[in-house]
Parts: sequence; C-alpha cells; structure tokens
Amino acid sequence: AKTLQMAEAKREISSEVKDSNPYSRLMALQRLGVVKDYTKIRDFTVLIVGVGGVGSVVAEMLTRCGVGKLIMYDYDRVELANMNRMFYLPSHQGLAKVEAAKISLSEINPDVEIEAHNANICSLAEFDKFKERILHGSPAGERVNLVLSCVDNYQ
Repeated sequence: AKTLQMAEAKREISSEVKDSNPYSRLMALQRLGVVKDYTKIRDFTVLIVGVGGVGSVVAEMLTRCGVGKLIMYDYDRVELANMNRMFYLPSHQGLAKVEAAKISLSEINPDVEIEAHNANICSLAEFDKFKERILHGSPAGERVNLVLSCVDNYQ
C-alpha cells in the first residue's frame, strides 16, 4: 500500500520560473501586477460544503493554487457513477467523499492543510460543530476567510 508523504514544512512560494516550482506559473499574476503578494494565499482558510461535481473541482483548484487550509464538509460516498465528472478514482469507491478528496488533494499539494468532515450539517448537532469550524477553523483558531456552498441538492 502506498503511503502519503506529507511535507514536514511547507515549500517556499518562489517566483523563479522553472519546471520544479509548482507555483511559478501562478506567480505570473504577481509579475503582471494582478496580485500584489501571491504568497498571502497561504494565509487563507476556505471551507467548502459539498465535494461533488462542483465542490471537488473547487477544492482541487484551491489546492493547486496553494491555499493555506481547506476544510471540507460532505456526507456522501464515492460511487462509480462519479468517475466521469470528479477527480475520484475507482479505488475510492465506497469511501466518504471528503476522505477520498483528502487523499487525492494531499497528493496534489502536500503544502495545503486539509481537514475533512464526513457530516450532514443539516442535523442540529452537526450544524453547531459546523458553525464552530467557521468561527475558529483557521490555523490560528480564527474565523475562516471564505465559505463556499457547492451542494448539488437542498433538503
């Protein structure tokens, strides 16, 4: 079984353009003046509700961009029917979507802190825990910077 090799320390975000720098193309935004300081992305915590068709793509792009922390909520499981539109793999079948997403996203960018919650936030007990993560989910125990609703159904 393959084990995930997590980075002990986050890689520096370098502006040097070279094939071994995963952030070099993104740093072009800073060089073009679109972004003042791209490295500040590491200070952001984003919470995503729903990691299905839309949420899995959002989570992947935020991970590739190097966001500091990603918190995911979903209560669904990976099915083979998900393979045509999400980054899940056939070997993920039956896993909670957030757990499978954490596996994949940690491989994509080990610099991102990823927190997975297999929970239905519509239940009162889970909603209280969800609110707590919004208010104190950042690495410093502060409010998250952004909450994204990527749910595909409403209850």
